[in-house]
Amino acid sequence: MSDLPRRAVSRTARLASLPLGFAGRTAVGFGKRVGGKPAEAVAAELQARTAEQLFKVLGELKGGAMKFGQAMSVMEAAMPEELAAPYRATLTKLQEAAPPMPAATVHQVLAEELGPRWRTSKFQSFDDTPSAAASIGQVHRAVWRDGREVAVKIQYPGAGEALISDLNQLARVARVAGGWIPGMDIKPITDELKSRMTEELDYDLEATSQRRFAKAFRDDPHFAVPDVLVHSKHVIVSEWMDGLPLSKIVSSGTKAQRDAASQRYMEFLLVGPARSGLLHADPHPGNFRLLPDGRLGVIDYGAVNRLPDGLPSEMGRLVSAALSGEADELEAGLRAEGFIKPSMSIDARALLDYLAPFIEPLTHEEFTFSRPWLRSVATHVNDVRRPEFLVGMKLNLPPSYLLIHRVWLGGIGVLCQLGGTVPARSIVVEHMPGMRLRPLPPPT
Repeated sequence: MSDLPRRAVSRTARLASLPLGFAGRTAVGFGKRVGGKPAEAVAAELQARTAEQLFKVLGELKGGAMKFGQAMSVMEAAMPEELAAPYRATLTKLQEAAPPMPAATVHQVLAEELGPRWRTSKFQSFDDTPSAAASIGQVHRAVWRDGREVAVKIQYPGAGEALISDLNQLARVARVAGGWIPGMDIKPITDELKSRMTEELDYDLEATSQRRFAKAFRDDPHFAVPDVLVHSKHVIVSEWMDGLPLSKIVSSGTKAQRDAASQRYMEFLLVGPARSGLLHADPHPGNFRLLPDGRLGVIDYGAVNRLPDGLPSEMGRLVSAALSGEADELEAGLRAEGFIKPSMSIDARALLDYLAPFIEPLTHEEFTFSRPWLRSVATHVNDVRRPEFLVGMKLNLPPSYLLIHRVWLGGIGVLCQLGGTVPARSIVVEHMPGMRLRPLPPPT
């Protein structure tokens, strides 16, 4: 019997309880307002209760439900502050925490994957209490037979069925997502997660990707990737990695920690594909650690995008054109890459104005990523009163850029949660392929 709730009727009912629960709390809130309770207090109470239920249901279900919660948690920085505040701590919990499966189930999986004498033949010691639990698996700390500390990642029994069921159900209730987090459209998130789920369930494939990253970054002064010792279809044993998770820095980090983590995190998004031919495609803060020696530790390689030639060099050429104000060159490059369809007419100068907020971090020697800045960008692109809004409606996302776009969107969300000050322009000029060095524009 699996410990991961996965019967379709049961899981559907649990997911359906989210919008129904919100509707019920809204009715109660209306009653309290009629009874004289201040509207602001009622709204805050409703949002806090909704956040608590969101974490409880998504966390307990694990699978695709929890993975969806993790994806939402990355982008909470773009939400209006009055809506984001009640959800922030709750959604951040989904980045590293979930109710664990019992020790007996853990032992059964390890016996099936590593052999009946797994405890004595493979390990000197094994901690039955998980150190982390996530969407489709949990991690235990142990000591390998050669004395090395290791992380043992174990997939939940039934995770595949649960993942498919959850993502299908979440897609069906997408129309009521505004009740959970107003303004958040979950359909693109669920579509993308569904397209990647088969690979993320394959721990053999994940181990291969992790080994490739580990080889590319071995002895690197800025980044660390744990080596894989042994793996099977549902278990990965890799070197243990200490350090301060970025999720902890988001909640309580010092300015120095925020700056250091932000710089290394941004660098890794660019350096990773160039070194390994792979894009780490799960950018949420729980997958990154600031190590005591200042390096950025990177874990969890279930979601990757294969880029044998690294990031497209056209990205650098497009950014260079935007930074230098070359509107016609920018339009031509976007057309060539498929961002503007041949039949679509567009004003090059209006296009440059539309994209200006996105490249603002690169117009300064240093830039502080922040929630208010990200909210201002979101307001800019969604403001139907601005003429640039029509420009955005004409842009297309080519399939080859889909995962790159999602990773960078999530990465910017994490940077704004961290709130670090970084030399963003220098990082992009140095590491983004195809960049042409441009002088900074004169101050206005």
